[in-house]
Amino acid sequence: MTYSFPEEVLEHVFSFLTSQNDRNAASLVCRTWYEMERWCRKRIFVGNCYAVNPRVLIRRFPEVKAVELKGKPHFADFNLVPEGWGGFVYPWIVEFARVYPWLEEIRLKRMVVTDECLEIVSKAFRNFKVLILSSCEGFSTDGLAAVAANCRNLRVLDLRECEVEELSGHWLSHFPDSFTKLESLNIACLSLEVSFSALERLVSRSPNLKTLRLNRAVPLEKISKLLQRAPQLSDFGTGAYSAEIRPDVYLSLQEAFSGCKKLKSLSGFWDVVPAYLPAVFSVCSQLTYLNLSYATTQSPDLIKVISQCHNLQRLVVLDYIEDMGLDTVAVTCKDLRELVVFPSDPFVADANVLLTEEGLVSVSQGCSKLQSVLYFCRQMSNSALISISKNRPNLTCFRLCILEPRAPDYLTFEPLDVGFGSIVENCKELTRLSMSGLLTDRVFEYIGKHAKKLDMLSVAFAGDSDLGLHHVLSGCESLRKLEIRDCPFGDKALLANASKLLTMRSLWMSSCFVSFGACKLLGQKMPGLNVEVIDERENLNLLPENAPVEKVYIYRTVSGQRLDMPDFVRIMGKDKNGVYNLS
Repeated sequence: MTYSFPEEVLEHVFSFLTSQNDRNAASLVCRTWYEMERWCRKRIFVGNCYAVNPRVLIRRFPEVKAVELKGKPHFADFNLVPEGWGGFVYPWIVEFARVYPWLEEIRLKRMVVTDECLEIVSKAFRNFKVLILSSCEGFSTDGLAAVAANCRNLRVLDLRECEVEELSGHWLSHFPDSFTKLESLNIACLSLEVSFSALERLVSRSPNLKTLRLNRAVPLEKISKLLQRAPQLSDFGTGAYSAEIRPDVYLSLQEAFSGCKKLKSLSGFWDVVPAYLPAVFSVCSQLTYLNLSYATTQSPDLIKVISQCHNLQRLVVLDYIEDMGLDTVAVTCKDLRELVVFPSDPFVADANVLLTEEGLVSVSQGCSKLQSVLYFCRQMSNSALISISKNRPNLTCFRLCILEPRAPDYLTFEPLDVGFGSIVENCKELTRLSMSGLLTDRVFEYIGKHAKKLDMLSVAFAGDSDLGLHHVLSGCESLRKLEIRDCPFGDKALLANASKLLTMRSLWMSSCFVSFGACKLLGQKMPGLNVEVIDERENLNLLPENAPVEKVYIYRTVSGQRLDMPDFVRIMGKDKNGVYNLS
């Protein structure tokens, strides 16, 4: 006898499943659950816009209200993906406009977004509320003006590190005078001046505004006006934090910050003048997030701020903080969960900053809740990595970038295999790892043996042979994204572990030893994969079988060959119509 819950009960149960993985698993239980989950899913996430056709997705999930899409591979952030590669959102927006008139949220990352796309968004979705564009390009302030003018229910407009063609600074004035629903506005990535009068009016009539991140063109003396009109802010990004030293400007700024009783997040600080930093002291004890990655000021000034941030959970700084500043973090910020330290000048061999591995070791000793690290430095040792792994076995993300490729342990001149091996062995919950320095195949053996929950691995200038890649692909059971550049990995390991690629989202390899013939064979052997050869140097039709390819991007797909490939991209194992060629 078969028993089934009533549809109302199932729908209520599914409403508690917020994880996409949990919902996917539930949909596989039986046909009834599949259909119920299909109709009640309101949010979808697509980690690769070429992994599925928008029409296929729409047929599967007909009632979606929120969409998150990613386009270009992660290595696009490091200029490794050629200009014009793809990642166009237009086909998706057209299909959504046709079928989802009730769509409320769109979140895009590393995608090409045109003004036409934004025009469609502004007019097709009658209750549109959230637009978040992260590392996107292709649009201008005209497209933003269309969104401002037509999206009457907009709550969030968030531009994160986007490349925007700034045709006018008056696009904010397109928000109607009756518009009062804005909750979050981030324009930090813009370069040119925006109309301050329009910005001030918008802030003044937005009582629910919680996040406001300004761009560098907003002068310091105007910041206090905005804060006085929005004391309810919980997240604020300053504009330029520099001006001639004037007591009236300082007092006005200090008073404005002291009135922000709910402020939890602070960023911005372009061109900072240290004399104005004490104006923020009144809110420091409230902060859980502090981003000083644009604050090009010295360690003593940074220490004065950080020493008052006792509740900080996330800290982003430049290497100007130095080891002395990180010692202060270790003593002061006992609730710290995430630490990011960027280089102030990555192309200078001997930068005049005293940031070493000791600062990171100090934080690992003092901050017991630390889970995520991104750390740029110029030296590292195995002993330091071992100490970090033992101090913080709860790390889930560890990304270390030693600025000089293949740099050994600076104390012993040995490879850093043992240090990173200790990280993966002791940090059992590690899901993301980026490695650098002198590394041999031995470290990949450690990773394959111990990193059973690793989801994403980024590697550069490492390894000795194919054996390193084999250890990772054969041993890391949970691996979904693998990024490799300038490593001696080639055909043997790739072809031997072809079936593993079907369980992953993507593999990127550039400047490795993968041959054109191996890519062709892999494309023929695995019809569920798109094997993209990317090579701007050669006519791809003339490459010999044994020629190493410049870049190969391999990803799982149910859509077959994409239709927007430039001349320097070829998908192997398919003919020009997208049909697999097995001959």
